[in-house]
Amino acid sequence: MAQLAANMYDQYLESLKGADPHSRDWLLIDNSPTGVIILTALYLAFIKFGPRFMKNREPFKLQNFMVFYNLGLVALSVYMVLEMWFSMKAVGVTTMGCAPYNDETRKHPGARRVAAVMWWYFFSKAIEFIDTILMVLRKKEAQITFLHVFHHASMFNIWWWVVLFIPGGCSWFGSCLNSLVHVFMYSYYGLAAIPSLRGKLWWKKYLTKMQLIQFVITFIHTNYVIVTPCDFPFWGKGVLGIYMVIMFTLFSNFYIQSYLKTKERKEKAAKENGASRENGVHTKATNGLSNGYSNHSLTNGNHHEKSS
Repeated sequence: MAQLAANMYDQYLESLKGADPHSRDWLLIDNSPTGVIILTALYLAFIKFGPRFMKNREPFKLQNFMVFYNLGLVALSVYMVLEMWFSMKAVGVTTMGCAPYNDETRKHPGARRVAAVMWWYFFSKAIEFIDTILMVLRKKEAQITFLHVFHHASMFNIWWWVVLFIPGGCSWFGSCLNSLVHVFMYSYYGLAAIPSLRGKLWWKKYLTKMQLIQFVITFIHTNYVIVTPCDFPFWGKGVLGIYMVIMFTLFSNFYIQSYLKTKERKEKAAKENGASRENGVHTKATNGLSNGYSNHSLTNGNHHEKSS
């Protein structure tokens, strides 16, 4: 066992020779996953022990902070979308298809600029841990689903590898598309924290569909660069393709559970409600209205699933 661990460590040191010369020494990259592992462990520990801390305490009222935090992420997401697009154009990428990443592209004068915005995308995944922290402090633990935790933790760790080894080339496409989706997503969360605006946010019902569409588009793009000649590390294509399948499966299940089945329950409750009124029984009507309200609030305002 000790020999196996030693061999794995030697292979890890050998792999560092392929690290990007621009990003390898940056904050939280630093040729080592130690910082990322520690932050992820603290994140998971807070999810485990935070609710215990809050058990006998009143929920924190964080409306002003939530507006500031979410709209701050909107601004960061807008910056990343624009900077990814223009920095890739600056290094000669004018198509959404193959964007090579190799020793030659690393030497391009604009390569450091591309790597820098990739780092910001990676760092934004650490910032987004605050999503979950807010849920705990507001005693909304029901929102902390497996999908939510898996996505937040896995994206942060996967993008450490991306920024260390391939902060350029085809890596830009999925991250740019995800940042664009986040512009709409965090706009909704920020404005939904303002009670007077909640009922006016028409794009709420499209958020999960947008996330599903982005996974499909990224998966198609990944498969395109796999089957066509594209000088981009094959392991990067493989990891991204597999991850898109996993996320599409999890989000599809979330969509079915949260929207389609909720719709079925509402329709069933409405029928029972009508039958109860005809029979002169009011308790059933009350339950129908109560369940409908609960189901609605599950996806309304700040109760909407925050995942991507």
